[in-house]
Amino acid sequence: MLLDLRTYTCRPGTIKAHLALYGKLGKEPQTRNLGQPLAYLTTETGNPNQYVHIWVYQDAADRAQRRAAMQADPDWIAYVQESAKLGALVAQENKLMIPVDFFPPPR
Repeated sequence: MLLDLRTYTCRPGTIKAHLALYGKLGKEPQTRNLGQPLAYLTTETGNPNQYVHIWVYQDAADRAQRRAAMQADPDWIAYVQESAKLGALVAQENKLMIPVDFFPPPR
């Protein structure tokens, strides 16, 4: 199992507009291609301009295949273009992680 932990930082004052755009245009093509995320979260404490999501894959090959399909999806491409026009994102951090044996992730 491979977990893709993604942290995004928005320009101050733009996170609500960015997440609204994702909800309107990005969520459907992303989940159609990647499945449902393990988590999609905004911060309660810490940087209020950040949000995190975690995607679960069987392995690196599964991740590569699903992400390639998403990147080729016209609906996803349209969302990415609108997101770029909004200009809310300033940083992204991705970590590929594997669970330890004694604390397996929830199913």
